[in-house]
Amino acid sequence: MAVVFEKPSLAQRFLPLFRGFDLPLMLVVALLACAGLVAMYSSGYDHGTRFSDHGRNMLIAGAILFMVAQVPPQKIMLFAVPLYAAGVALLLAVALFGITKKGATRWINVGIVIQPSEILKIAMPLMLAWWFQKREGTLRPLDFAAAGLLLAVPVGLIMKQPDLGTSLLVLAAGLSVIFFAGLSWKLVLPPVVLGGVGILALVLLGDQLCADGVRWSVLHDYQQQRICTLLDPTRDPLGKGFHIIQGMIAIGSGGMWGKGFMAGTQTHLEFIPERTTDFIFAAFSEEFGLAGNLFLLVCFLMLVWRGLAIAAGATSLFGRLMAGAVSMIFFTYAFVNMGMVSGILPVVGVPLPFISYGGTAMVTLGLALGILMSVARAQKQDPKDARPAL
Repeated sequence: MAVVFEKPSLAQRFLPLFRGFDLPLMLVVALLACAGLVAMYSSGYDHGTRFSDHGRNMLIAGAILFMVAQVPPQKIMLFAVPLYAAGVALLLAVALFGITKKGATRWINVGIVIQPSEILKIAMPLMLAWWFQKREGTLRPLDFAAAGLLLAVPVGLIMKQPDLGTSLLVLAAGLSVIFFAGLSWKLVLPPVVLGGVGILALVLLGDQLCADGVRWSVLHDYQQQRICTLLDPTRDPLGKGFHIIQGMIAIGSGGMWGKGFMAGTQTHLEFIPERTTDFIFAAFSEEFGLAGNLFLLVCFLMLVWRGLAIAAGATSLFGRLMAGAVSMIFFTYAFVNMGMVSGILPVVGVPLPFISYGGTAMVTLGLALGILMSVARAQKQDPKDARPAL
């Protein structure tokens, strides 16, 4: 008697690839992606192909998310050391013979022009999560000191380029891994207190510190100007303070419900600089008002909360640290971008996730989400399949 095997349908073939995906996380990402497309269509209507390019970048990021999500965390961990080593080597190459644009040396030609610092946004937390995974159960203060050194090297090289925004993101990602690894509060509180005192002193003594001729030896001139402009944008309303002033005007003019889709005057009369990239939040606020801002805030908070929930349920220390770091990366992106556009933080060139235009940043976000989804899927597998590699 012949045995007849029924050929599986296309849905039956692909459904297992999506099994284990975290649905709440995907829903929040989809909402943010839709908001990004709407914002880009309006703010980039006269910027050539920015809307279509933004959609293409999202599709590429989605493909990367899907592929990385299929890889178990223990396999992802194998890329930690090579990726970190390659990133630091490229940063050194940039310092020696990189490409300089607008006074910053951040790029290098390796057949194509790339910005190596972007690699460290993912390579840094991967490396530190690998470091602590190898020492699980035997952590000593010296291990945390070594982790600090691993973090300081790329952050220092990126700041030297100079690139304050990217160095801030890499630093935040690395510090979050070190903190989640079990760093004592006794070591965390002193720098936090000192930082708070420094900010208070800066606010109180801003006029004296920002007077003409005063130089801060620890910062580049442009970084000092950004801080002084933050303290008082009216110092140079048509120059250094123009970005912050126009951003605040656009946010305030949106009111509760906004001026309406495609009806933002500050946006479409081109008063908002970089309205499709760093300052797209101002354009979104003008057209959708406080209600639209609250929608974005809730989405980002849900994204961070879901990421931390995945971290709490991770089956390995590596997975927990990576999921926690990725969650804090999204928090840092959103907090810094919204803060600088609103005039409460210096302008440092950090994009708003899924909303701002930028192919490299979108690919990095897709990779980060793929790692987060991989950790989430491992929770639903057999523990022996999720055990990290030795």
